[in-house]
Amino acid sequence: MKFSDILFEDVKELWGKYLEHPFVKEIGEGTLDKEKFKKYLIQDYLYLKEYTKVFAMGLVKAESLSDMNLYYSSIKGILEDETEVHTNYLKYFGIDPSKVFDNRKEITTESYTSYMLSIGLKGNLKEIAMTILPCTWSYQFIGRSLYEKYKETLDGNFYKPWIEEYSSEEFEEGTEIWKDHINELCKDISEKEAENLREIFMKSSLYEMDFWDMAYKE
Repeated sequence: MKFSDILFEDVKELWGKYLEHPFVKEIGEGTLDKEKFKKYLIQDYLYLKEYTKVFAMGLVKAESLSDMNLYYSSIKGILEDETEVHTNYLKYFGIDPSKVFDNRKEITTESYTSYMLSIGLKGNLKEIAMTILPCTWSYQFIGRSLYEKYKETLDGNFYKPWIEEYSSEEFEEGTEIWKDHINELCKDISEKEAENLREIFMKSSLYEMDFWDMAYKE
C-alpha cells in the first residue's frame, strides 16, 4: 500500500466530516453568509502567507533539484494562482489585499500556522511534506466533492470561483504530484518514522477542521 493511501485511511472519517460542515455545505449551496466568508477570506489570506513560508523552508532543505523545483513551483502556484481567487473576492468586499495584513490572526490561524512553521524549522523534508499536504489535498477533496454534487446549480452561486479553483484539473494534478512526492520520500521508512509522520498529517488535518469551525462561528 502506498503511504498516501495509509494517510487517507487515517483521515477519511475526519475529511468526510469536512463535507458535512455547515461552512462547506453552504458554500456548495451558495447560501453561506457573505460576512462569514469575508472573515474566512481574511484569515485564509493571512494563513497563506505563513503557509508559503513553510514551502520555502522545504525548498531550503531539499537535496535534489527535482524536489527544489517542486517546492519552488508550489510557492509560485500559491502566490500567483491561489491568491488570485482570494484577491478577487477581497476586491468584491472593497478590501485592498495589501491591507489584509493589518488584521490580526484568529487564535486558530495563529496556532495552525505556528505549528507548521515549527515543523518547517525543526523538521526534515518528510515532516514538512506531512504538515503542508493536508491543506492542499483536503481542499482538492472538498472542491471536487462540491463540484460533483452541485455542478448543475453553480451558475449564480457566489462561491462558484472558489469551488472551480479547488476542483480544477490543474489543482488536482498538483495534488497528485505531491502525493507521488511523499510516496517516493516514504517508501523505505521505518514503522516508528511512519507513526510520527502519520501523527503530523493527522494534526494538520485536525487544524483544518478547527479552521472551518473558526470561519463559521459568529
